[in-house]
Amino acid sequence: MKVLYFLFIQLYGLLIRMASLFSDKAKKWVKGRIGWKQELKDALKNTSSPRIWFHCASLGEFEQGRPALEQLRKDFPNHFILLSFFSPSGYEAKKNEPMANYVCYMPLDGPQTSKAFISILNPSLVFFVKYEFWFFYGKELFRRKTSFYCLSAIFRPGQIYFKPWGKFFKKILTRYTHIFVQDQASLELLYRNSIPSVTVSGDTRFDRVLEISRRDVSFPLIEDFCKNSVCIIAGSTWSEDEKVLTSLLQDHPTIKLIIAPHEINESRIRSIENRFRGKTTRYSILENEVNANSNVLIIDSIGKLSLIYRYGKYTYVGGGFGKGVHNILEAAVYGKPVFFGPNHLKFKEARDLKAMGGGIGIKQGKSLSAAFELMEKNESNYQVLSTKNRKYIEDRKGATAILMNYLSMNYIDR
Repeated sequence: MKVLYFLFIQLYGLLIRMASLFSDKAKKWVKGRIGWKQELKDALKNTSSPRIWFHCASLGEFEQGRPALEQLRKDFPNHFILLSFFSPSGYEAKKNEPMANYVCYMPLDGPQTSKAFISILNPSLVFFVKYEFWFFYGKELFRRKTSFYCLSAIFRPGQIYFKPWGKFFKKILTRYTHIFVQDQASLELLYRNSIPSVTVSGDTRFDRVLEISRRDVSFPLIEDFCKNSVCIIAGSTWSEDEKVLTSLLQDHPTIKLIIAPHEINESRIRSIENRFRGKTTRYSILENEVNANSNVLIIDSIGKLSLIYRYGKYTYVGGGFGKGVHNILEAAVYGKPVFFGPNHLKFKEARDLKAMGGGIGIKQGKSLSAAFELMEKNESNYQVLSTKNRKYIEDRKGATAILMNYLSMNYIDR
């Protein structure tokens, strides 16, 4: 199985290199790994500080692990922190991240690559966020007896690690010094599979969204846009989500709609403008060129979504008509009801909020309109559900503190 795994990884790399001929994202993936050995050596040549390696698959995992990274920076000020990403979407957004001393791509997993990377870096502490399980990296860190942790992980019985034919993949989990999981069900599942070094810490995303929600920031242009109207903030949307939102706006033409698409490029922005023809204004030109008939504001820049959810009476989180709903905690933390599409069952927070009533799953445009109308007719119920959503987040904070408390008792190389 180890050979098959290695061949699969090599095939994946080959396919990415082929895709780089016509895909900008794949090109960045390939180009970003060229010359990594020398670049890593150069980054480390003037420091003898102990090293922390903090790895995230992509930007979403970085935001999830960010509270832990921030606390590591505070508690280990003399350590050299290397932040790595597997995907360009993470690296490109965070290549200048000030909390890290060096940011790079993780080289593709393999027996020689993993040994070379870890030998050069020689980390004292290693953190992988959520779903980053790599056989050869884990094997090498285990061999070197490096303190190696998985953060905010969540497991389900149907995953390959727990199948009768998944023993090779389950072995990857045994390489961690300790695994911090989001819930009791994950802990019990790992226990049943003879993986005892586990702690239920919760999800560091709760710490992150609470910190963001408490920031003293304002967006006067958005405040003015929403003024005296029922406003819905729709974040991380795809075309299928926008189709549903179009139906909502047709049924309720007086509402204001703010859309922050998952991908921000000219093609996506134009597609939204075409869908809501004659009703849109881009945030970038809001101050100078406002469409008098506009009741759809398009956020055409990154970094604002988690802060502007606060301005809506309702929120909508995209992705639920595709691979899976995006981060609904960013919206729920403000005490707003959250609408999302049908593909949300793999996401515990979506299931939890839906069971409480503050998360509303919808199947198509008419069901969104119906849910919206029902909520608008009962203001007291709206207030109750909004309070429940905020309390749900507040009750689950503290994952970062649990991690740092564990390190204070088990890691002394400060």
